[in-house]
Amino acid sequence: MGRTAALYLAHLNPVTKAHESIISSLLGRGYSVYVFPVRFMKDNREMNTKSFPFSFEQRKEMVEVLFGDSVRVLPDYTFYAPFTKYLPPLLSSKSWELRNQIVSHVKEGRFVSYTGDKAERLMLRVYRLNPLKADRLEISATSVKEMLYREALEGDRGTWREMVPSQVVGVIERSWSVVERFAKEEQDATTRVMGMKFPREGYK
Repeated sequence: MGRTAALYLAHLNPVTKAHESIISSLLGRGYSVYVFPVRFMKDNREMNTKSFPFSFEQRKEMVEVLFGDSVRVLPDYTFYAPFTKYLPPLLSSKSWELRNQIVSHVKEGRFVSYTGDKAERLMLRVYRLNPLKADRLEISATSVKEMLYREALEGDRGTWREMVPSQVVGVIERSWSVVERFAKEEQDATTRVMGMKFPREGYK
């Protein structure tokens, strides 16, 4: 019997110690791990906002600096503008196309998926992505972003470095211009619809 794949769909913006723990746990259970950082595309451009500051390539580097080639980081969890075409979930044919897009490069015949959110787990079950039962871990990427922006604006060296793996700290510090850029934006150019966040540009 071949190995089972574990699909981890997440924002990873940025990668925290909680994300590292989840991926390590999946590897420790013998799964072939695929990581899918979500991205939003319009006219061949990734749409980054204050909620989603780091690009796919930067987040890919964050994962790979921790796990090397023991995991695969794929760009298949991608929404293409206009993002409204994926709504409502389950009823939209485009949302099912996205589901099929996600599994298209999974080599294993069997797979499970991971989320620590109960509502997301129900959604993954309906999409036949076989979610594992799991609890949400404590470290929030949103809290880390808030501390990053505070440091960029006020010079206050916050505790975010304790919440992020040391290798990822290096990636963030090398990408500090991204943090500074979004820290200066007063408004977060995202919109929340049916519990999901989308960039405003490209939504309609």
